[in-house]
Amino acid sequence: MADETALHDFPSLFSLKDKVAVVTGGSRGLGLNAASAFLQAGASKVFITSRKAKACDEAVAQLNKLPNLTPGARAISVPADSATIAGIESLLSQVRQHTAHVDVLFANAGATWGEKFDTHPDAAFAKVMDLNVKAVFNTIRLFAPLLQKRATVDDPSRVLITASVAGLGIGSLGQQATFGYSASKAAVIHLGRNLAVELGPRHITMSGGVEKHAQGNPMKRLGRPEDIAGVVVYLSSRAGAHVNGAAIEIDGGALWAKGQLMDAAGDEPSAKL
Repeated sequence: MADETALHDFPSLFSLKDKVAVVTGGSRGLGLNAASAFLQAGASKVFITSRKAKACDEAVAQLNKLPNLTPGARAISVPADSATIAGIESLLSQVRQHTAHVDVLFANAGATWGEKFDTHPDAAFAKVMDLNVKAVFNTIRLFAPLLQKRATVDDPSRVLITASVAGLGIGSLGQQATFGYSASKAAVIHLGRNLAVELGPRHITMSGGVEKHAQGNPMKRLGRPEDIAGVVVYLSSRAGAHVNGAAIEIDGGALWAKGQLMDAAGDEPSAKL
């Protein structure tokens, strides 16, 4: 009978030793939190990209000062505009100058726009959808050859997508309504599920880490960088090797609390279908 207490090399279960990661929208916020986590978990190279070269350089300088990095590990600045196919091609070219493979792609770049329904600009809706959905698809598509390079059944490459609770529930309405943002995040979550099936046989897994959300939080606290760091390291490490097509809400339960309040008010969505 197999020993069910035996776990293969448990100390390395959450290690990212020698992994190479690319983080779009990595110069600040969730992207920078994730990049820090990747490096401190043992990654050898973490590429930071956003539209502004200065922001990328500043983020890289900050990351490379972290005190507990693996010898030789470093963050690398690769500025590019992920909103355009030319920008993604430039990003890929820059990354290829440093490495022949990528183990983790964190598609985190995104945009939003707030405007009331009657005056919501077509151009704004299109801009949000282009960056939050189409650009994510094209980034994954163009990076697929690098992601496949050393991916295996036991150690697949990982693609993480930053989504939002607005893509699972209702986004902001009224004067600062985020129709395009909410629709784009719902779309990118489902895109991730489709790509999970498409890319699984290539040993590339997909996960959506839904952004942290603080207002009305049942846990009565704001989201912290560690909340993001723990999840992205889990999904990118051997511990998360069998996770594919999943969306993980890093919101302290705020999404479900909002639904409970709607039910209590007699505003059950299913009753209107």
